[in-house]
Amino acid sequence: MTEPGLPVLETPRLVLRPWSEDDVAAAFDIYSRWAVMRYLGRSPVAETDLAQSRERVVRWAGLPGPLHGVWAIVPKGGAVPVGSALMKLLPFSGTGEPSPDTEIGWHLHPDAWGNGYASEAGARLVRHAWDHGLDEVYAVTYPENGPSQAVCRRLGMTHLGQTDRYYDVTSELFRLGRTDAS
Repeated sequence: MTEPGLPVLETPRLVLRPWSEDDVAAAFDIYSRWAVMRYLGRSPVAETDLAQSRERVVRWAGLPGPLHGVWAIVPKGGAVPVGSALMKLLPFSGTGEPSPDTEIGWHLHPDAWGNGYASEAGARLVRHAWDHGLDEVYAVTYPENGPSQAVCRRLGMTHLGQTDRYYDVTSELFRLGRTDAS
């Protein structure tokens, strides 16, 4: 199930690695929580059984790598993922077709909130994007998702205002260009 082209990325405190079959229970523990799911997708729904999480992990394994993918966020010295870090092409509203715009994002278990993991994982994804020749990355958040917007700002992203261009939802759009990054 692991995409062979998806590299393991490290930070001082975290390992970002491909999700695997062994992580389905951890994925369910994260994505069955309304506190996590309320800001994901056009019609958020918390997962209700392991089969949904298994499908999610399989779908992630199908992403192409080595640039785009979904990584499990695991604190160093641990084995259980506390969240996901993602880098993928944003889907256009209406068609769902991939845009040319690369999104970075993060989803964390509520027990992992407040530890700086989203900012640390996001910064590592930005470095990964630059290492692979990208000139810019984007993030989208629900308008009421202040904590994710704060992560975007900590990463040095510029708030571009609201858009309905992606995911069939109105979201706050953030951008970071290679020349903007410090």
